[in-house]
Amino acid sequence: MLAKKVLEGKTRGYRNHPQLERFKNHPEPLRAINAYLYEVWKESQRRGYRFEVGKIEALELEEKIPVTRGQLEYEFQHLLKKLQKRDAERYEALKEEKKIEPNPVFFPVEGGVEKWERRKDLTGASP
Repeated sequence: MLAKKVLEGKTRGYRNHPQLERFKNHPEPLRAINAYLYEVWKESQRRGYRFEVGKIEALELEEKIPVTRGQLEYEFQHLLKKLQKRDAERYEALKEEKKIEPNPVFFPVEGGVEKWERRKDLTGASP
């Protein structure tokens, strides 16, 4: 929701977060973030979570956003590292997953981690 406020120009914080680049580069950034959040809402309903859908525009995105397979893998590894500390059961269920499905507003393309990503060591090794 904060990303939506950034794209609407309603906040001063978070404006330079690298993940926003994927939405800023879309021809219609606000439609893109609303479509993304709508997909998050649909998933929240499937999982039984609460998400206030009234704060977003419920829409499907026609012009999908490309995401590199390397970026998907990087973000998945980042999620696993968080889950290992916060939700051991979910971590165990996902750690062997091979097929990473992105949010439906994205479509996978070949490539590595995006240039805008602020990389962190996800292996746990010291730099």
